[in-house]
Order: sequence, then structure tokens, then C-alpha cells
Amino acid sequence: MKLQNKLLITLLTIFFTTVAFTQEEIKIKPLSGEIEFDGKVTEPIWKLSQDFPLAMHFPVYNNPTTEKSEIYITFDDEYLWIGAILYYDDISNVVSTSKKRDEESENSDGFGILLDTYDDNENALGFFTMPSGLKIDYTISNDGQGGGPGPGFDTKNYTWNSFWDVKTVSTSDAWHVEMRIPFSSLRFQSVNDITKMGLIINRNISHCNEIDTYPAIDTKFGSNANLRPSFGKTIVFEGIKSRNPIYISPYAIGGTSRNYELNEAGDEYVSTDDPKLTGGLDVKYNLNSNLTLDFTVNTDFAQVEADDEQVNLTRYSLFFPEKRLFFQERSGVFSFELGGPQNLFYSRNIGISHGEPVSILGGVRLVGRLGKWDVGFLNMNTTKFNGYPAENFGVARLRKQVINENSYIGGMLTSRIDFDGSYNVAYGVDGIFRISEVDYLDIKIAQTQDKNIDSDVLSLNPTFFSLGLQRRSEKGFVYEGKYAYWGKDFNPGAGFMFINNVHEVRGTLGYGWFPGEKSSIFNYFFGADFEMTSRIEDGNIENMEFSPEFRMSFKSGYTFYSALLYQKEGVVWDFHLSEDVIINAGEYSFWGFRSFLNSPRTKKIVTRLGIDGGGFYDGNRFSVEFEPEFNLSSSLQLSASYQMDKVNFSTRNQSFTNNIARIKATYMLNTELSASSFVQFNEVDNILVTNFRLRYNPRDGNDFYLVFNDIRNADKSGSSPKLPPYLSRTLLLKYTHTFRL
Repeated sequence: MKLQNKLLITLLTIFFTTVAFTQEEIKIKPLSGEIEFDGKVTEPIWKLSQDFPLAMHFPVYNNPTTEKSEIYITFDDEYLWIGAILYYDDISNVVSTSKKRDEESENSDGFGILLDTYDDNENALGFFTMPSGLKIDYTISNDGQGGGPGPGFDTKNYTWNSFWDVKTVSTSDAWHVEMRIPFSSLRFQSVNDITKMGLIINRNISHCNEIDTYPAIDTKFGSNANLRPSFGKTIVFEGIKSRNPIYISPYAIGGTSRNYELNEAGDEYVSTDDPKLTGGLDVKYNLNSNLTLDFTVNTDFAQVEADDEQVNLTRYSLFFPEKRLFFQERSGVFSFELGGPQNLFYSRNIGISHGEPVSILGGVRLVGRLGKWDVGFLNMNTTKFNGYPAENFGVARLRKQVINENSYIGGMLTSRIDFDGSYNVAYGVDGIFRISEVDYLDIKIAQTQDKNIDSDVLSLNPTFFSLGLQRRSEKGFVYEGKYAYWGKDFNPGAGFMFINNVHEVRGTLGYGWFPGEKSSIFNYFFGADFEMTSRIEDGNIENMEFSPEFRMSFKSGYTFYSALLYQKEGVVWDFHLSEDVIINAGEYSFWGFRSFLNSPRTKKIVTRLGIDGGGFYDGNRFSVEFEPEFNLSSSLQLSASYQMDKVNFSTRNQSFTNNIARIKATYMLNTELSASSFVQFNEVDNILVTNFRLRYNPRDGNDFYLVFNDIRNADKSGSSPKLPPYLSRTLLLKYTHTFRL
């Protein structure tokens, strides 16, 4: 076949694929009267609005729903209105287990919407609630496919907060929901006074472990298919406009911290006090309906919870998620994933150095859309810290929809410049292309330039590139393949990297089944993962893993996973697992296993049990992880986690056991006042960490925080010099008040 014929067939395939995915649009009717915002969906004008019938998503796709729902959407000049009546045959089946902002307990009943406000099939805003009337808002990025800014490298990010209202009321046979979302809180784009958005509606019914959606979304697309913007229905508004308010949020903070450190002679711990009384300012201005500009001066992040303790059994850096509010709005726009958590931009480089906070003098952040382009820009300055110079961080990001509604090309530029004259610049282009209903092609290429590294832009040394092909489905034949290359001088200073000078091949092959309506099994999967990373310098293996696996989930909510592991490790340099345990340079191969069991998330008591074991370099490893959760009521939640890692190298008489234990408690007096506390113990570092946070949030933008952190050595016996009562202790009070102009 001639080349031009092949090209014609390819173009026709893409064209007809795009046409096939085109969906019918629904026009939203404007409000024809007034609604009293009281949580009761009783006004007759609700019945004149557009209604949306739900379909069962889980446990049996497209089955009749167990409980009846009435859902309406309308709008006026200022608000998008959502009303829902969520019926029950037996109202005693309603489950409500939280009142805390952004505490989306999977144990509870819930209702909410996802709005893909640019109708880009990639990003969305979530607005959810539960019978208690709490407010849950979050962002979705990367079409829900991972690689996002949320905890666990998740694309669902609860740290984002917006300005909106919700009220709920319970009756003898239902609970009612009224939401009003200001158009000024939504970024959208209008053409000829017409605005299109993607919509997904979700209802969770806990007592029967059911999820209902609009539109109907097949579970074959994965466990989070009901949160993927690409499956939303396009809704159309005529004549909506944003009022573009200015939000000015000054804050004041006061408190003190005390730290103990060894003196120069090393024979005594000496305390230093650091009283704090300061303030700052954040300004948010909607330039228009689709662009938001944020300014920050003397930025502070005192309300951020401490990071969870982790044990590192690898020779690579650990990744911690971003929790600070300033960086959250459409944060997925700033993602340029380089493999796993590695990214061209990592916002925790700004204002955090070696685990310690660094003062941020100020900065500016712009996100939104211009025409068909997603736009992101950020520039921030930090102060000097512990002998390190002040720095400037810059990021610019552009992405554009091409070919079809799920395909994009884009570019990114980052810079990290210190005031002593050093600099690091990274730049790259990327593209993701949907070539069928479930098949995606992903291409990336990037380079870095550093003042301290002499690199030729025409060489591969400062270069990263990757090519991947993925089937986004859990039914039938499933595959994923990827090749990636990291040059020896590739090092994005504003990003997160834990390895370079390697190239990687990875792949997944498997098959998934959905047994059907009469089976108690929801789905199961057999497959195998293969991953091999080789060093460019000598061609030898850095690490390799081959893992046949089996996973199964039940309609009751139980999930099970088990895999065999064959691993190879090529260690170039000795590295320490603990002060007394070392892995020597060399080549290793070993077998192991990994498994976990999760109980249903819809029960009052939820547990997760994980077990890993087998060979570990030239020794053995056994690990256990146990995580119980207790959803006691809508006012009280308790959770705990315990992880034990036991490593033994019998041939060289080295071993260590590490225990990490964590207990968390959250008390919610109402939807405005909550208190949370946790205690963490890490045996390897021998520290006990305590964190307490009280939050009073009478309305969006107004927050009072009391934060207490305490870090102390857990074992004081036999130590010389004598250990202090604690290593570090901080008490802070912070108040933020937002003015809307």
C-alpha cells in the first residue's frame, strides 16, 4: 500500500472516530422565578427546570436504580442552581458520617456534580455534599488517569477550595439538596454568548453499595470512570456571564516555636526560640470568565497538616504531595509527568527546603483558557535560608485540544534562578492522542540547561523523551507499553526527579472479566507487568521487575490483589537502609510476593491489610500494613495505620525492624467547626510526631486556625548527652478574612 493511501486511511479513521464520539447536547433552561435557598426542593419552578435521570453505574451497569432520584439544574444571572430529592423506601437507611469540609467519607451517602467548565474532556470541578450538609469541592485533572497533584499522585485533589453554598434537609422519605454555585467561581468560555460545559452527576447510596450516575457510564472503563470528564454530557447555557469579583484575603499569624539542637561541642542540647507575629495578603482577580490571576505577598502555609511519616526501603527520594491552597486551582495544567511522581514542575520546591519552611516574599499565578489554549503561568520569589541564596521560580504552560476532544499538544517552560547567579531552565513539549474509544498515545520530550552543567542542546545528555500506548479499559484485552529516556544531564531544578542517565521499558498485558448481574463478583483481572530500567553509561540493569498478578473485586465492596515479583537490582554505590544496615554495591536478583485485601468502604468499620515478603537484595524482607477506619458518626471519625518492615541479612549479620504507627481522630461539632489530631511514631528515625489542628470556617474565605506540632525523640534511655523533653514544638494561631469587591 502506498504511503499516501496509508495516511488517508489514518486521517479517515481519526475523523470518523471523532464523529462517533460526538454527543447530543442538552440546553439548560433559565430560572423562571425565584428559589428560596433553604435546602428544600419544593418550589414548583424546580419542576420547570431540566431534569436528569440517573442510571446505575455500580454494582451492575445500567440496571434500574435501587432508590428513586429527582435532579434539576437551572440558572439565573448570578448562580448555577442544582436541586435534588434523593428518595429512600426506608429513610432509616440514610448514612451520614461526616461534617468536615472536604471530608468525603466513602461510608456515607452522597450527592454531587462534576463540571468540566471548559468542556475540554480533561479537567473538572467537583461539588459534593452529604446528608449533614458539609461542603466538598475538588479538582479532577488528566481525565482521572493519575499523575495529578493530589495525595498518592492522584488526579482528584481536595486541597482546592472555591466559593459556593449548599443546604440539605431531611424529610420522612428523602433528603433534599440545594446547591448554588456563583458563575464567578467557575472558569468558562463563551462563544457568541453560548457556553458549553461537561456534566457528570453522582449519587452514592451506602446501604446497598451503589453508585448512580448521569449520564450512564459503563464500569468497564475502570473504577473511577464516573469521575472522568471525558464521559460527561455536554450541557449548554445561553447568556451567562461572570461578574469577575476581586477577592482580597489578608491574614494575621502569631505564635512561637522552640527547637533543641546540639551545641558545637556536641555535649549538650541547646534551645532556640522563634516567636512569630506577621501577616500577609492574597488577592484573587477574575480577569474575565476564563482567566484567574492570583497575587500573594509574604505567603504563609501554617494551616497545612504535617506530612505522613514514610519509611524508605529504596535508594531514591520519597515523594510528598502538595497541600498548600495557593497552588491548587487548575493545578493539573502545570503537570508535565516524567514517569511516576517525577515531574518537570514540583511546587513543593517553592517555600520548602530540606523539609523546612522558607519565607516566600510574594508571587503571581495565572490560570485559565484563551481560545482553545489552556494557559498557566507562575512566578515566585523566596528569601535566603540557612546560607542558601534567595531564589526565583518561574513556570509557563500551554496546552491545546487537537484532532478530537480528547487529544492535546502542549509545551512547558520552568526556571529556577538564585540571586548568586546560578540558574536552571527546563522546557518540553508533550502530546496525548486518542486513537480509538479506549486507546491513547502519549508523547513527551524535554530538555534542561544548567549553569553548572555544560550540555549541548543537540545531544541526548540534557534530554528526556518518552513514548507510550495505553488501553484505558478494564474489560477484555488490556495493554500498556512505554519507552522513556533520561539523559545524564537532565535535571529540572524546579521539578521532582530521583534518577537520570537511564532508559526504561515497561509494559502490561492482561485480560479482565465482568461476570454479570447474577454473580457476586464485580470483576477480576489476570495479567503481568514488566518494567526494566537500564543505565545508559554501561548498559547494565538499574532495576527490573516482572510481576504476574491477579486482582478481584466484589459487588459487596471487597477487593483483593496478589502478585508474584521477580526483581533485579544493580546497585552502583553502597546505600544505607538505617544507620547500621547497608546495601553493598553489586547485582542482585530475588523473588517475592505482594498482596492486599480491602473491606467495603461503605461500612462503619473499614480495613485494609497488605502483606509483602520474600527476597530483598542478599537478604529477606517481610512487611505488614494494617489500616482500620472507624466511621462512628457524622461527628466523630477515628483511623489508624500500622506498618512493620522487617529486613534481615543473615549472611552478614545485619538486620533492622521498623515500625510506623499513626492514629488520627477528627471531631466535627458542625460543618463550620472541626478539630483533628494525629500521632505518628517512626522507629527508624526514633521520633514521635504530634499534630493538632482546629479550624473554624464560618464561610468561604474566612478561616481561623490553631495549629500545634510537637516532634520528640521516642527513646531517651541511655542517650548521651541527655535528650531534651522534645526536639521541636510549634504553636500558631492564624486568621484569614476574605473581602469580595
